[in-house]
Amino acid sequence: MKKMSAVLAGLLMATALSVVSETAANAAPCEGTYTIVVGGTNSTWDNDGFVGNIQQHVGYPNLIPNGAAAQAGADELNRLVNIQRQQCPGQHVKMGGYSLGAAAVHIWVTQHGDAFGNVNAVLLADPKRQGGPGASGSTDVWGVVGAPLAGVDRFFGGVPVKSICNWDYICDVSAPIHEYPHAHIVNYDFDRNMDNHNDSAHEQWYNRAWFPW
Repeated sequence: MKKMSAVLAGLLMATALSVVSETAANAAPCEGTYTIVVGGTNSTWDNDGFVGNIQQHVGYPNLIPNGAAAQAGADELNRLVNIQRQQCPGQHVKMGGYSLGAAAVHIWVTQHGDAFGNVNAVLLADPKRQGGPGASGSTDVWGVVGAPLAGVDRFFGGVPVKSICNWDYICDVSAPIHEYPHAHIVNYDFDRNMDNHNDSAHEQWYNRAWFPW
């Protein structure tokens, strides 16, 4: 219980300073890739830590990391990408998420990815991350905060997904708890640049080592 409290408390301070549920929602141009990102707990649409050629930042009610917040992020992401897709039906969509935002993107891929098509996802510090060869998965502490944040899985269908976990207890139960939340915050500086991720990567990176799905 002490571990769980430390993790949840840390998530509350993991990213930005305040919550703004309003998102700028003007459709972006149809040229190139439409990149959309979802920040972590307590981030805002204009202060989520992501950089690069990004067309849309998602704002959602994310003050408390629980199932309702994760689903709200997935729902707002769904609303925004569908607005863009209606205006630009042939455009590729690249979505990225960090921490609670990664869970929101993970949930969206599970719920909508195959039907939406022409999309890929980049998950940073995903609390729903299921481990693989040489890579431990997320702790099941998330069971206390409710579905769909609770539990781990790889229900991605045919969507290319790149998952990155760097010495971080949020996505790796074997990571040192005493290094949280510092590691959770600082270990993804390179990865938050969405230009560093291509439109078709389907792979996992665990402590900077590559592993196939």
